[in-house]
Amino acid sequence: MKITAIECHVLVVPDLKENATSSSQDNLVVLVQTDDGITGVGETDTGPWLARAAIEAPGSHSMAMSLKDVYLGQDPFETTALWDRAYEATCMSGRSGPVLCAMGAIDMALWDIKGKAVGKPVYKLLGGAVQKAITPYASLQPEGTNVKTYTQTLVSWAKKAKKAGFRAGKMECTLSGPYRHQSLRGTDEQATEVVRAVREAVGKDFALMVDVQYLWRDARTCLRTVSQWSDLDIYFLETPLRVDNLEGYAQLAREAPMRIAAGEWLNSRHEFRQLLDVGRVDVAQPDVGRCGGFTESMRVCHMAEDRGRQIVPHCWKTGIGIAATAHLAFAIPHCPFIEYLPASLCDSALRRDLCNDGLTFKDGVLLPPTKPGLGIDLNMDALKKYRAKPMTI
Repeated sequence: MKITAIECHVLVVPDLKENATSSSQDNLVVLVQTDDGITGVGETDTGPWLARAAIEAPGSHSMAMSLKDVYLGQDPFETTALWDRAYEATCMSGRSGPVLCAMGAIDMALWDIKGKAVGKPVYKLLGGAVQKAITPYASLQPEGTNVKTYTQTLVSWAKKAKKAGFRAGKMECTLSGPYRHQSLRGTDEQATEVVRAVREAVGKDFALMVDVQYLWRDARTCLRTVSQWSDLDIYFLETPLRVDNLEGYAQLAREAPMRIAAGEWLNSRHEFRQLLDVGRVDVAQPDVGRCGGFTESMRVCHMAEDRGRQIVPHCWKTGIGIAATAHLAFAIPHCPFIEYLPASLCDSALRRDLCNDGLTFKDGVLLPPTKPGLGIDLNMDALKKYRAKPMTI
């Protein structure tokens, strides 16, 4: 079997909100075709035009090749060899960022091909189901241009998630900072009130995480606020500091009254080694599409396991990435939750329309997929509907 073509589809919702910090509004979907007629599907969560360029732009020499140059004509079963070759062939322009994200989408598609070719779900090819069920958490999605409405919508989503059978949820709480919600300008004191309102809404028997999206510049300022959350039983605090403030993360890991989680933007095991060993985070959050696909994400998972840390993968795209995240989670023992939103709890048109994730949600848990490959059903009409117009410069 040989790879014959790599198709890149940039998708954008028609009502894109540029002031909303939600990457579920656009996407890069990659279709990898083979001479056996099997097509693999992958996606990545980054600037789609940049990742597409990493795949399609012409290469110039052996250190700055196009990813198409690397993968076309190759055996899709050689995932590790191809990943290492692609990393070396793009090392001058890559090693991180859009190039690694593009590699992640292709690698995801290759594992989909392998599973379809042998008639097995991807997690079986990753080593089998170490866990018999995975607990998903609902990502609670606020709306509104003032703190009162923001709080009310978060509480409403939390109640909906619990009623739908979820045992856990992660609330966004970004009233300020570089990625504040739709230009809100709230205070840290108001943030505490928002978190407390959601905890009261869901009760004590619901695991609650909080994502503040790189809100604080230093650990001292963060601790001044989150130390007041010690009675709220927060399972983890996600990305409280700027992504490269590893010393600050280490201080929070020592002193904060909850676990510290980070890693959604990291692209390789080399970056995660720094996060784990210098930043000392309790929970690593590789995103399968961003972190080099299954091949590199499994390396990250093993690294975290060796250090006694948890894996809770990041996932904020469509059913393609959701399915990939579930397969990864079933194959590792130290993943207590994954991010998951069914269509009924989703405000993203791409998530609702692009594909069926193939997962079964029952009694608060996800059961192992049974279909070959990723097990998804891609809606080709939606792929056409949301395809972006050709970009001109």
